[in-house]
Formats: sequence, structure tokens, C-alpha cells
Amino acid sequence: MLKWFRKKFQGEEPVEEQAPAEPFQPGEKPNEDFEPLDPTLADVTGDAVDPVLSPQFIEKEEEPPAGFPNNEPIPPLVPRMRVDEDAEVVAEPFDSEDHMLKVESEQEAPTEPSTEPEEEVPQGFFARLKARLSKTTDTLVSAVKSAINLHPKVDEDLLEQIEEILLRSDVGVITTQKIVGEMRTAARKNNIQSSEEVLELFKKSITNILAGDNRSMDLTSATPTVVLMVGVNGTGKTTTIGKIAREESAKGRAVMLVAADTFRAAASHQLSIWAKRTGSAIVAQHEGADPAAVVFEALDEARRGPTPDLIIIDTAGRLHTKVGLMEQLAKIVRVIKKHYPDAPQETVLVLDATTGQNAINQVKIFNEVCQLTGLIMTKLDGTAKGGILIACKDLYNLPIFKIGIGEGAHDLRDFDPRQFVDALFGNGEQD
Repeated sequence: MLKWFRKKFQGEEPVEEQAPAEPFQPGEKPNEDFEPLDPTLADVTGDAVDPVLSPQFIEKEEEPPAGFPNNEPIPPLVPRMRVDEDAEVVAEPFDSEDHMLKVESEQEAPTEPSTEPEEEVPQGFFARLKARLSKTTDTLVSAVKSAINLHPKVDEDLLEQIEEILLRSDVGVITTQKIVGEMRTAARKNNIQSSEEVLELFKKSITNILAGDNRSMDLTSATPTVVLMVGVNGTGKTTTIGKIAREESAKGRAVMLVAADTFRAAASHQLSIWAKRTGSAIVAQHEGADPAAVVFEALDEARRGPTPDLIIIDTAGRLHTKVGLMEQLAKIVRVIKKHYPDAPQETVLVLDATTGQNAINQVKIFNEVCQLTGLIMTKLDGTAKGGILIACKDLYNLPIFKIGIGEGAHDLRDFDPRQFVDALFGNGEQD
């Protein structure tokens, strides 16, 4: 094949192939007449190329680099330096390990930013309330202010815009119609035209709804005072119980917590942590136990003494659409009344403000099962639709005992309707 290749493409006459060389023995001098095959043709011919005999693979003595004849020594390296303007540079011997250069500058090195947290300025509850209600303020109050400022007089177009804003804020249809109707009547009767007067009229309508039939939670009227806490999953019911227990324990009162939420995993463990933090007694059983049996055990223990001042019962976060679980809640109420006929003194529904209009259905169903005495609204800081608080109050006229505006220990406070409205409208500097 090699003969054909040379004849066809190189125009050369065939050259007789030499016999393969004898294997090279150590210490033996190579034959000077031996001409090895071109290594580039090794893959074509299949002949192996002896690396010892091939001149391409014979190591050559390293020649001195160009510019340094007669093997003169290379001059020592000069340290590399970076020169900045207005800087004094000090050259030091080159460090081969880290290759670092030291440059001393008259300019001061930039200071590192401090990692220590800045001292937090203490805020009163009213200031925190205004800050935490900012989402609802933007969606409800600020939008109404903008609509009023764009209309020189009170007309149906303005009232329709206010109605639309109220509905977007989850105030609800019935309550929205009530507020807009009161504004329409008062504007015609008193010939209200200025934007300040219209806004004050809007504020007054909301205040009248929230201020009606309000009172504080009863925690001291009996010994023991029994409080039944109900609500769906995720409303912050157990955390609310812990905060109330902390507040009452700080007053020197004996508190007992009852872990009747045997449905949710780790619910008893969560309540036991709160009991340890607040120094409260706790009655709990294993997961899946009968909640009514847990309540029976707790009340029986309270009657045998020592009797606590306050008993707070945590119940399962049952869905209001599950009839079986709601009947279980009614059974708990019957067990309470067998031990203390006048108990529970308070049956409180904990609502999550972020659930919107669904909160109205929760109030309706829970009120039918266990006759609610009041509401606690949590997570008002996390929603732009805090208008649901106005709707629940207007439709069922239940007292709003407390509101939650954060996860801190002091972010659950008694509800003051006028303070709430002032914070919502950005008025006042009270605390």
C-alpha cells in the first residue's frame, strides 16, 4: 500500500522496504546506517517507531535563551510595583511564596462598614399600629382620599368610586352600602362639599361601626375564669393563648393551659413550650386523644385544687365546613358546663385578617355552634384588606377583644376603636 501511495501521489519510484530492525538491547549501540521510518506514517503503515532510534524523540540539550550568550547568568528579578498618585512606594524583596507587594500610602484606608446593628429607637404601640396598618391604609383610606380630591363636590360618581374601594378592601357588600348610604344622607342634609368634610364623614361612619358595643375580655369575673379559644388552622390561636397567658402571669395570676387540640401534630408540644415560658400549668394527653376527655381531666383537676385563676382551653383548628369536628366542639362546651355551669365566661373566635370574606362565614358557623362572646383579629400587619374587621363587627356586632399586628410579645393589644381608626387614617400622635 505504501508503494502505491508514493507512486500515485508523490511521483516517486517504489522503494524497497527495509527489514524490521532487531529489537534494541540495553547497552547496545544503534546501527549508524539505520534510517527509521517517518513517524508521521506510522498510523498508515502500522509499523512501530522505536522512540529511542527516532530523532524526533531524542532529547536535545537545552539551549540558552536568546539574549543571554555564553550562558551568562540571568540578572535578578526586579520587584513589580504599582504606583498610585500621591502615594509613597516602598519596594521590598520579592516574596516568591505569596507574591505580595507592600505599598504604604499617606491616604487613609477606607473604613469597613460596621456590622453591629444600629440601636433601635423604641416605638409606642400607636406608632407601631400606624406602621403595621400601612397596607390597609394605602388600599382603603389613601384611595378614598384620592377619589375625594378629584371631585369638587359630592355626587353619585364619587360615591360609586368610594363604594368600589370599600369592596376591594373586603368591607363587604352590606357594610359598604351602609357606609355609602350614611355619607349620601349626611352630605345632602348638611350640604357638605369640601373634601375635608367628606373625608371626616367617611371616618365618622367607620368609627360608629367599630365603636358599637365594645368591651374588654373578661378574665377575672370568676374563679376559675374559663376561656374557650376556637378557630380554624393557621389563625395564630395557640400563639394568642401564649401571649394572653404571659400577660396574666405577669400580673401574678395562676394560669392553666389545656391542650385540647389533639388533632394537629405537635400542638400539645407547642402549648407546653408556652406554658414553660409563662410559668403556667398545663394539662395534655397523647395525640389523637378525645379532646373532651382532656378538658374533663383539666377541669376535674382544677376542682380538686389548687384552683387556678384562669383556665384557657386550646381547641383543634377545625374547619367550619366539617360537621363532625364542629359537633366535637359542642361536646367540649357541654363538658365545661357540667363542671362549671356558668362557664365558659368567654368563647373567643380567633380570625386571620388575611382570609378576607371567608372570615364572615367562620363567624357565622362558630357562633351557631358555641355562641361566641367576642373576636380576636390577628395578622392585620400582613394584609391590605383589613376592612374585613369592619365587616365582621358590623354584621355580628360582637366585641373585638384584641388585635394582632405582629409576632412580638407586645403586638397583641386590647382593641381601641378610636385609636384604630386614627392609626388607619394617619391621625393623632397618641400612644
